[in-house]
Amino acid sequence: MSDLDWSTPAGLAAIKEHLAGRIDGWVQPVAWTVGVTPASSDPGWEYPHINVPGGRHGLAAVVLASVLRHDGSTATLPVTPSQLAAAIEGLEPAEACAEVEHPNLAAWRTAAREVEGNPAREVVAVFVADLDDPVSSEADGSMRAAFEDLHPEV
Repeated sequence: MSDLDWSTPAGLAAIKEHLAGRIDGWVQPVAWTVGVTPASSDPGWEYPHINVPGGRHGLAAVVLASVLRHDGSTATLPVTPSQLAAAIEGLEPAEACAEVEHPNLAAWRTAAREVEGNPAREVVAVFVADLDDPVSSEADGSMRAAFEDLHPEV
């Protein structure tokens, strides 16, 4: 994959397609995030960044799914510190493209620091392939609630 261009939006799109083609049954999720359990006894989840419906951060989703060996279907998956580090390493070359922001990379780095500082904290990846799919976990439900508040039904 070293011949692919990480420095342009078109190059990143090509890399996304390349990686997606390597995941059997890949479905681009309509929404997804990496969540971290809170540092307190609060039962909620913390989301450094949520990829809401209509978002454009498909490469990060494919990189994370590749590390987790997931097809993008609706699910909540545990993420180990080593898997999170592998996802960060896999997405870091995208920083060569200064034309786009990299909020997922920043969010993953934040989550990695949070877990490093408190190993009792847990990390999950939440993928939602279709908003009509049943909620897969408490983390999924709270993620969906966070972005549904942004787009109230009319």
